[in-house]
Amino acid sequence: METRTDLFLRETADVLEQNILNYWLSLQDPAGGFYGEVLSDGTVLPDAPRGVILNARIMWAFAASYRQLGRPEYLASAVAAKDWFLAHFVDSGNGGVYWSVTAAGEPLDDKKQLYAQGFAIYGLSELYKASGDPKVLAMAAALFQTVETHFADPENGGYIEALSRNFSPLEDMSLSAHDINADKTMNSHLHILEAYANLYRVWPDACLKEALVRLLDIICQRVMAADGHLQLYFKRDWTVLPGGISYGHDIETSWLVLECAFATQDIDVIRRVRPCALALGRAGNEGLLSDGSMRYEQLLDGTFDDSRQWWVQAETVVGNLWLWKYHSDDAAVDRALACWAYIRDHLVDRKLGEWYWAILPDGSPDLANPKAGFWKCPYHNTRMCLEIMKLFK
Repeated sequence: METRTDLFLRETADVLEQNILNYWLSLQDPAGGFYGEVLSDGTVLPDAPRGVILNARIMWAFAASYRQLGRPEYLASAVAAKDWFLAHFVDSGNGGVYWSVTAAGEPLDDKKQLYAQGFAIYGLSELYKASGDPKVLAMAAALFQTVETHFADPENGGYIEALSRNFSPLEDMSLSAHDINADKTMNSHLHILEAYANLYRVWPDACLKEALVRLLDIICQRVMAADGHLQLYFKRDWTVLPGGISYGHDIETSWLVLECAFATQDIDVIRRVRPCALALGRAGNEGLLSDGSMRYEQLLDGTFDDSRQWWVQAETVVGNLWLWKYHSDDAAVDRALACWAYIRDHLVDRKLGEWYWAILPDGSPDLANPKAGFWKCPYHNTRMCLEIMKLFK
């Protein structure tokens, strides 16, 4: 008789390969790389600009999936993504990676966003795990040195949000239209942390470990507020700027910060981080709705955005599984299963593949936002499926 666990594993494994990865395999451009945008109706925009985040996350998703599932086409796609990435996104003169390029591979927005350097390191270090290519590891290590040389703030700690092509200061450092212009952000520090932890697993450099531990302390002591929620934006000296509550980031950080602490293999670091992880998980779950899904965010005026963003739901599943497995919260596994049921029944696009950007508060899918693009990538949902496989081993 099939158990709840059996069904959960079977459904998520099927969605990973048939709905997510097969979709992204189809988006390879015969001329190289992956297309930069696909509309919700399946229309491919071959001339659309290509964002560094999308391409780095494609590289990570196929490399991580190859490591878990062993299918050669996944490794081949990760390598193809890497080849185009290194040829077009890397600034060979100044170092670091550009924010975006044209479909032909020419620099378009040549600023150096901290967030982008993090995902380049994350994708390359994962591909090194899959391929063992020393040139890939060398590039990831070089990007680490770039971040430490140009973005680190030795006076106040942490990292500057963005710099120009030659690493001079920028007036507008905002990550996206959704973000304010701030010297430092929660989001970029979280993903530099994630990148450094992934690199440290394959390159146990002493300076890298020191930076990783400093980042863990920043998340727990500076970024997380007393109520367990993440503060989103900061001045250079860590003065907090106005921001709402991002439930998806709270629940995502709750498990990532503990996973990154485990990467240090340092008992004292893990002990220090564990209560922070638990507080973040509890705070994030304040955004849960009665149908098992997670609302997007609370705005500054106290109102809520109740759209069910694809990435928020994926992180809600993983975050609650980690609360169950590593914090002895028995009810968390039921929360994870309820959120998966919402994803399965509402977000997964069974006709065209991949997941919708969101389900709107009225219950309809968000068709205005793309199926693939600068921010719509096979990262959160691929990672959710892979984490489920690992957690139930």
